[in-house]
Amino acid sequence: MFHSRREPVPFAFVSEAEHFRSNVTPPPRQRPEASRIAGRALIGLTAVAGLVGALVFGVPALQPEQPGSSGITQPEASQGR
Repeated sequence: MFHSRREPVPFAFVSEAEHFRSNVTPPPRQRPEASRIAGRALIGLTAVAGLVGALVFGVPALQPEQPGSSGITQPEASQGR
């Protein structure tokens, strides 16, 4: 029947990487600067404002139009001149 062959894996070190531990600690994370925080906040506010603006302009456009609510008068040709 079907027998699986055990072949050497060229990247065996990847599977064995969990066995090795490093005694080197990473450097501490630096605090972000005030300008970077302000820039991220500004980008976030711009994205939120864009979504709110799309809702403000998009929702009324999706509403079904009711007759007589558009404020457009009848054309002159239908007034019988």
